[in-house]
Amino acid sequence: MSQSLASLLAEYDELEKKLADPSVHADQTGARKLGKRYAALGPIVQTARKIEQAKSDLEAARELAAEDRSFQEEVEQIEEQLPKLEEKLNELLLPRDPHDGDDVLLEIKSGEGGEESALFAGDLLRMYTRYAERQGWKVELLDGTDSDLGGFKDVTVSIKAKTAVPDGVWSRLKWEGGVHRVQRVPVTESQGRIHTSAAGVLVFPETEETAAVEIDEKDLRIDVYRSSGKGGQSVNTTDSAVRITHLPTGIVTSCQNERSQLQNKARAMQVLQSRLVALAEEQKAQEQSDARRTQIRTVDRSERVRTYNFPESRISDHRVGYKAHNLDQVLDGDLDAVVDALAAADRAERLAGG
Repeated sequence: MSQSLASLLAEYDELEKKLADPSVHADQTGARKLGKRYAALGPIVQTARKIEQAKSDLEAARELAAEDRSFQEEVEQIEEQLPKLEEKLNELLLPRDPHDGDDVLLEIKSGEGGEESALFAGDLLRMYTRYAERQGWKVELLDGTDSDLGGFKDVTVSIKAKTAVPDGVWSRLKWEGGVHRVQRVPVTESQGRIHTSAAGVLVFPETEETAAVEIDEKDLRIDVYRSSGKGGQSVNTTDSAVRITHLPTGIVTSCQNERSQLQNKARAMQVLQSRLVALAEEQKAQEQSDARRTQIRTVDRSERVRTYNFPESRISDHRVGYKAHNLDQVLDGDLDAVVDALAAADRAERLAGG
């Protein structure tokens, strides 16, 4: 047993004791952090215990087989199982993305293509919403600007898991950032010609309130306005929506979904904090020359990552060469095969030491 594995097993036991202490749960943020770490270590501990048990069983089976050949089949079964368990443990011990257990903030912005791009942005929002429903996650609309035909010029949502798990929302959606391209006949096209338009997707891990990013109030411009509905129609008679501009970086966040101006400001500040944490991590990674393409902090957000071709019912992810002809199902939230292909490529790269 390596020292690193031994220390992880000891940490797991210590976390188990802490989480069993009722006083720890008085600090909900701290308890949630401990719970995430405990959940992350769980698969490692379970696999390590299975390996120890398999080694013990193998030793006993060999002793019995020396006296009775009928136990040889059991020896062979365990010998076949053990390398698979060890390979799984090696994979689990690879450095993890520290945000894998986090919830996410997801932004979709229409791009080239005008009204058709805005409609496609709405399709992407529906796709991610349906996917979240399949995963048992909660989607909260924070802000959005509607288009005249029912799409979105831009929209921001929060996607949260119901419980703390090691492979949370970020672990599944972190590769979605980039330019998504659609090829189809727009509803505004009278000649039946296929057009290409695009929408941009940005994904950020939603940080804990204790994240170490200081925000100086003097660096903020805060504007209030009335919440709007479809077509820009006012749905609130008071100026409850809030827009916050972080002057040093130019980052703008807004929220109009909460009931009061104070609640909208608090939520917009949370979004700003997550954006600033992501920016700080991106800058740190660049300084360390960490150019791994699979990390959101280093991804080129102008990169075309995926194409949705309606005439051929084809979805193509250009980063891993994934192609499938089930576009309707994907847009209805059946994203697992696409995400699994991206996760497998990332896993292979990490195993290869990339």
